[in-house]
Amino acid sequence: MRHGKSGNRLSRNQSLRKATLRDMARAILVQERICTTRAKAKEARKFIEKLITLGKKDTLSARRAAFAILCDHTMVSDLFTKTAPRFKTRNGGYTRIIPYIQRAGDNAELAFLELTEKSRAIITNQKRAKYNKEAADVSKVSEAETKPVATATETKPAHSKADVKTTPKAAAKPKVAPKLFQRKAGGE
Repeated sequence: MRHGKSGNRLSRNQSLRKATLRDMARAILVQERICTTRAKAKEARKFIEKLITLGKKDTLSARRAAFAILCDHTMVSDLFTKTAPRFKTRNGGYTRIIPYIQRAGDNAELAFLELTEKSRAIITNQKRAKYNKEAADVSKVSEAETKPVATATETKPAHSKADVKTTPKAAAKPKVAPKLFQRKAGGE
């Protein structure tokens, strides 16, 4: 019986469960938002909250504990220098789970797991993408407005032979049957 044993096993043994949660924590620290099943999101949330709390301590033992989980020096340094300082004034609640849809294959509940404080680089990239999209829409409209309307006298005649570019056809290679299916000369 599992009396007093908290947490979802996620239908995995201990080593696979730890690997799954570690990979999800790494993805969250890099991308700041992932889509996963709701059960995995709830378990990974506990894992990530502990990592960010370690990052706020910024001691050697905290760095070693974070490295034992993340297994990557650059990710540990990013956690302590970029991610954790964003949450200095917050006492927990570093992540949020947003319900999404039911997955088509197995009807599993999907959810987004994301950090509550986004980095400035991601925010500026989102604004830049929005600005570029709006600028492209405006330029399409302005090009359509500035394009002169062709009159009946300015229309071009149908394509002449000089306008059409001809490309040489690839030399036809004779098809040769594989050796298994070739008949030997001599009627054997």
